[in-house]
Formats: sequence, C-alpha cells, structure tokens
Amino acid sequence: MKLLALSLRTLRREWHLPELRTLGASLVLAVVALGVVATLATRMERGVLASAAELIGGDLGISSPQALPPTFAAQAAQRGLHVTQGASFPSVAFANNQSQLLDVQATDASYPLRGTLELRDARGGSHAGNGPAAGTVYLDHRALVALGLRLGDVVQLGGRELRIAGELLRQPDGGELVAMAPRALMNVSDAAQAGLLGVGSRARHRLLVSGQPAAVQGWRDWVQARALPQGAELITPEQTQERMRSAFDRASAFLRLTALLSALLAGVAIALAAQRYARRKTHEVALLRALGTPRRRVLGLLVGTLGLLAMPAVILGSLIALGLAQLSWHFASQLFATVPTVLPLGPAAAAALIGLAVLAGFALPPLARLAEVPPVAVFRESAARRVRRFDALYLVPALVALLLIWSQSGSAKLAGILAVSLLGVAVVAALLAALLLWVARRVAPGAHPALRLGLAALARRRGMSLLQATALSLGLVALLLLAIVAPALLEGWRSELPADTPNWFVLNLQDDQRDGFAQALARMDGHKLNMLPLAVGKLTAINGHPLDRLQFKDERARDWADRQLRLSWAGELPPSNEVVAGRWHGDRPAQAEVSIDTMWRDMFGLKVGDRMSFDVGEGHLEARVGSIRRVDWSSFRVNFFLVLDPAHASRLPHTWIASFYLPAGHTEALAQLSRDYSNLSLIDVDAMLDRVRDIVNRVGAAVRWVLGFSLLAGALVLAAALAASAQERRHEAALLRTLGARRVQLRAAAACEFALLGLVAGLTAAAGAAGTGLWLGHAIFHIENFVPPLLPLVLSALGAAVVVMLLGLAGTRRVSRTSPMRLLRES
Repeated sequence: MKLLALSLRTLRREWHLPELRTLGASLVLAVVALGVVATLATRMERGVLASAAELIGGDLGISSPQALPPTFAAQAAQRGLHVTQGASFPSVAFANNQSQLLDVQATDASYPLRGTLELRDARGGSHAGNGPAAGTVYLDHRALVALGLRLGDVVQLGGRELRIAGELLRQPDGGELVAMAPRALMNVSDAAQAGLLGVGSRARHRLLVSGQPAAVQGWRDWVQARALPQGAELITPEQTQERMRSAFDRASAFLRLTALLSALLAGVAIALAAQRYARRKTHEVALLRALGTPRRRVLGLLVGTLGLLAMPAVILGSLIALGLAQLSWHFASQLFATVPTVLPLGPAAAAALIGLAVLAGFALPPLARLAEVPPVAVFRESAARRVRRFDALYLVPALVALLLIWSQSGSAKLAGILAVSLLGVAVVAALLAALLLWVARRVAPGAHPALRLGLAALARRRGMSLLQATALSLGLVALLLLAIVAPALLEGWRSELPADTPNWFVLNLQDDQRDGFAQALARMDGHKLNMLPLAVGKLTAINGHPLDRLQFKDERARDWADRQLRLSWAGELPPSNEVVAGRWHGDRPAQAEVSIDTMWRDMFGLKVGDRMSFDVGEGHLEARVGSIRRVDWSSFRVNFFLVLDPAHASRLPHTWIASFYLPAGHTEALAQLSRDYSNLSLIDVDAMLDRVRDIVNRVGAAVRWVLGFSLLAGALVLAAALAASAQERRHEAALLRTLGARRVQLRAAAACEFALLGLVAGLTAAAGAAGTGLWLGHAIFHIENFVPPLLPLVLSALGAAVVVMLLGLAGTRRVSRTSPMRLLRES
C-alpha cells in the first residue's frame, strides 16, 4: 500500500516531464488505433452476415432439388421462427406472339423474411411489398421490354395466364449476385397448379426461416443432426459472404495493416520515451539504492508509476476508440444499407489489453535495467553507464512487436512480410548510421566548422545516434507505408475495376454466331468483347492411371474428379494469368499440352510433365502439363482452371463464352439481341461489380481514419527520437557557449547533425517502404503490375531530412538562447 502511494506521489510530481506525457499519449494512440479498427472490423463482419441474410431473404434456409418433408417447417414453427417456402426454375413466358426464357421464383405471401422486395406500380412509384398474390406475377424491366408488356397486361407462364401486378426492381435472390435471364416472381400455388414443381421438373425448392439468433441456431443444429434429402444443402449467410471473399479479405488486410503500423509507431515512441525517462531517473535510483532501498522495491516503484500512468491512458483510449468507431460506422454502414448492428465492446477491451502489452514490452526493459544501477553511481556517473547487460531483456520489445504483428495481421504471410521488412529497415538504418559515423571521423577534421561540430556530435554519441537513426527509420517507413504506399495499393485495387469493366457474360455462343454477335454488340455501344472457346469434358486419368483408382490427400479432389469440367484453349497467355512453373505452350507445341491453375496443382498433386486424359463429347485427348498458372479470379475476366493449346484442342466439340461491357440504358437493344440469338444465356454481373466498388470506397475511408492516428503516432516518434539525446546536447551546448561558441554556430551544427540523421532515416525508410509495398502488392493484395510511387517516396525522404532538421532546431532553440552560466547550473 505504501508502494502504491509512493508511486502515485511520484507520478504527480513527474507528470510535467515530456517523457511521461509522450508515454501516455503513445499508449492512448495505440489503443485508439487498434480499438477503432478492431471494432469496425467486428461490426463490418456482423454487417456483412446481416446483409447476406437480406440477400438470401432469411436468416437460414435449405435448398433441395425435391420438395422438403413438412417436418422441417413444423420444427421451425415450434421454435417460434417465421417460415417461407418456394422454388426457383427456368420457364418460358409467352405474350404478343413472342417468347422469353425467364428465371422464375415462386414464393408465398410471407416472402421475404429479410431484406426488401422493391416494386414499381403502374403510377411509376416504388414501394416495398411481399410475394405476389395468386393469379399475378412480377416481371423485371428486361422481361417487360423483351415481351413488349406493361403493368396490368397478361402474360402466359407455365400454361397459366397471369396479370402483371408490378415491375420487379430488387429482390432477395438467395445470394446470387448474377442474373442468368430476366426475372419473374409468381405465387407458389400457381406454379404448383401449373405442374412446374412436380416430379421431373427443373425446380429447386427452398425453405427459409428467420427469428431470434438462438432459435435459428437451434433449428440449424436440429437440421444438421438429420440427413438432408439427396442433393439438398443449407443456405447460410456465410456462403453468400464467400462470394465476395476476395474483396473482404483485401479489405480486412488493408484495415489490419494500417492498425498494425499505427500500433508499432506508438510502440517505438513508447520505447524511446521510456529510454529517456530511465536515463533521467538514473541519479534518483542511485540515491535510493545508496539509502538502502532494495532493487525489488525500486523496480516496484518504477512499475507502479508506469501502471498508474497506463490505467487512465488505456481507459481514455478505449472510450475514444468506441466513440470514433461509432462515428465512423455512420459512414461505413452505408455499405450495408440500414442493417442495424450493436456497438461491440470486446474489441476495444482487447485493444486496451494489447496496449498494455505494448507498453510493458517496450517500456519495462529500460526501467528494469535501471533497477540494476549501483549505489556508487551517486558519486560516479560512469558507474551508471557501465551497467550494460545484454540479455534476454533486450529481446522483449522485438518479441512483443512480433507477437503484435502475428496476432493482429490475421495472416501468417502478412505477418512475415511486415516482420522481415521492418527488421530489414532497422538493420539497414543501423548500418548506414554506422557508415555515417565512420565517415564522420575521417571527414570532420577538414570540414566546415558547423559541419565539423555536427559530425563530431554524432560520433561522440555513437550509441544514441544509432538508436535515433533506427527509430526514425522505423517510424518513417511506417508513415510512408500508410501515407503513400497504402493509398497507391488502394488505387491499384480500384483500377482493377474501372468504369468499363466487363459487366455481362454470354454462354452458348456458336461458331457461326460470333461475327454477327460482335457487330450487334458494337451497334449497341458495347465494347471490351473477349471470346474464348468452351468445351465440356471429364478428367479420366492422370499419368495413365484411371481416376477412380487414385487416392487423393485433398478432400476436394474427389468432388472435382466427379464433375464435368469446362476446358478452353488459347495461343497467348490470357490477361490476369501468370505462369509460375513451366512454359506457356503457345500456338503450336509439338505435343498436346495443358496449363493448370495452382489450385488444381495443389488439389491433385500435379507437376509439370504429368499427363492428363480427358473425354470431351465423343473425342479423347491426352495432354502433358506444360505450365502452372496463378489466376486472378477477382478480375471479372473469363478465366479457366484448365487451358489447352489450340493446335490439338480446336477440333473438340465446343461453344464460345464471351464477356463485354455494356453501358446502362440499353435494355431494349439487349432484349432484341436476346430475341435474335435466343440460344444465348446472358449473365448480368453489375450487382457484384457495384458491391466490390463500394467495398473499395469504404475501405479507403476507413484507412484515412486510421491514417490520422498514425500521423499523430509518427509525430510522437519523431519528437521522442529527437529528444532522446536532449540532456547530453544541453550539457555540450553549455560548454561550447562557455568556450565562446556563438548561437549561429550552435544552430548550424545542430542543423547539420539533424539533417544527416534525417537523410539516413528518410532514404532507408523510402527504400524500405518501396520494397515492402511491392512485396505486399504482389503477395497479399494480388494487384497486377503494381509499382510503388517512387517519386513521392524519394521526395518524402528528402522532406523527412528537412522536417527532422527543423524539429531538431526547434528543440535546441531554447538551449541556444540561454546564458552559459544558467545552462551549466541546469546541466
């Protein structure tokens, strides 16, 4: 109890010290940065799941090729859940002597349980509604234009005449973000009476439930404990989220990267401030030891003072994090429309604990070393300087930094890249600083007086100069990664989806239709047309061994082995593909070759030189694995797992698949194109593209929020690094002023010293940020052709030297204006 009171008294007495204030501010910033990002990430994850429930029309469901037993709906009703049942199937609608293939969904009056069914009425207004009544149907705009219909007209669907009661604007669609054909929504009783849901139909039945999370989970456990009908599967929000997994993985990586760098910046500032605080406390600790205070009690006093400083700092940081997270969620939640989510408290509490760990890891080592100061240091300052134990204690900050990176990165690869990059920056900065000191000893004697004084000051404080250069480099590389590289990575991600990214796919295009289709598309102002052949086949053998006799370690392999495969061929390497092993086959290889995706390599254990046998229609083809490709599946281009060479594959039975971009406002022309080429299947992916673009924009806003905290943390790093040698500099200035040095000379010497330090740190940080950004861009974010912005990085390196020089001059301004006698008394 006495120790606690003494620690509190010490904190009150020393609160005015800049070291303690830097410690407190750095800890607050670390907790704020981690807390805001963690809270946002948690709410985004919950919001994604909630919005996924809106996409599928309920909290959970079952999809089955046959009608589900009534026990599933009865069990849901017993648990107090709301239930809706329906089915989806393709069907042809007739009107005005025209026909149109439709993607039909049959529902009951309870649909949808989640999300919004948005309709347009005959007066042109839009409103939310439920499933259509018996005898009515909702059609989307494409279907109305294709059949030449208006609201109130009659359309024949499934042999029944139905009145069009509304235009379908938006609906929950089972999480399918693409549309194969124009859509229609009809009553499930009409579909049943028309025989569209009977045995042998192509309908897929669906049962959706919604309600309290505990009841939904209970029903889910009940369903999973029973055998579902053959071919049936659960419909979950997680599955819908997986359709956008690549985009959300990138978003999470960006947010975690910015939070990590902010926390590491704060950690560096804490370490520097603690080092300076420990140096200031050396004489006080020596006096306590001389008066008989045990080492354990001295260490307890230091830790108690630090703990009393830390508690209000982490509480304040947590409260600020929650407040800012709530404010920023107001903007981020636009991604999820009006999905309500509760503000989670767990991430902020976890950030507070991590902040304490950062404080302990970066601040305790110099304070623990301080407890080893011998009592004789009261009389001889050199005795305190001789206490330089190099033991495991010095590895604690590095270990804490590695644990922080590992725990917060969410990716072993991201953690490894950051750890190796920061270690490389620290090593290079230390080597460059050591080289600078080596040059200083040889150049200083013949240099300009101001430069000679600056170089001499650097060489005289060798250890401190190395520490300052390393700390400044680490702080600057983190700032450059956040301020320059991260926005460039975001822009690279955004540029992958320009405004004219292909938003339509076409299936079943025949050889003799290619030229006519391309001309029709050009008349509609469609462009970026890309066509590839498409053959459907089956893998039958690997290296001469029939597939049914092979054993695979990957569980996915057997499932893929039983599927029909989609094959293509090309003479040139398609865009968004990169050969990682072997050589691309070209137009005319000597023997049949196939290029495989990396997933197939891992799944089937394949390598270059293996042989694969395929049955395609009535034909057979055996091809050698000539290359392995890494495919960017998020590029919205036509891509294939298996690509054959055209010389040996072009005779296989095939159709064509194409992608193209079509601006908005061509609905009628597109409907005419569908009538002219009635065998084609047009797939609209605009909804998915819009969603990915929204994610990029929201992540950019979140990164800018965290960047503000990072800039504050970086300022603290600079201030703490430059203040680390303030005491020695004051003493030297006093002696130089006493010996007749003028203020201008002292300022010039300080300018040279800080400019050299800033130049070393800036160049090291610029090179480190460029290398790390290049590594991250290719290994983590998979952004093709990403090149870090070199000119801004070089200019930032030069600017860092100027900023460090100006901050250093500002810190020594008071020293140069104070009289020599007063400086000697203070020193």
